[in-house]
Amino acid sequence: MSLFATLVAPRSSAYAHCDLPCGVYDPAQARLEAESVKACMEKHNASDDHDFKARSISIKEQRSQLVKEHLWVLWTDYFKPPHFEKYPQLNELFNQATKLAGAGGTKGTCDVAVADQLLAKIDEIAAIFWETKKA
Repeated sequence: MSLFATLVAPRSSAYAHCDLPCGVYDPAQARLEAESVKACMEKHNASDDHDFKARSISIKEQRSQLVKEHLWVLWTDYFKPPHFEKYPQLNELFNQATKLAGAGGTKGTCDVAVADQLLAKIDEIAAIFWETKKA
């Protein structure tokens, strides 16, 4: 590396859920994807078309992964130690929600009841999120 490149190279890096730490977070992103997961399950369960069912499972699994990613961003980037002190159930809620979106949850089943459980956990997280925004 040239001396000039060494002098102008950044000394540290910052990371956020996007290229610019905008501070915009919303559990609605996770909920929207979870609604899509549930819809894929319902359509899968109502169809007799093998190809359609395969596509719906593929989309359901992709959307389940997006649910996890949106939840992780909230869990790791938005919520801070004072939030976890005030809402001690928060870590467990996120753990349960991300597991419900994983292989043991919506990724691994077409049971709509599991999608409803995931949506309920996201709603619990959202209620806490909006409480923190009032403060």
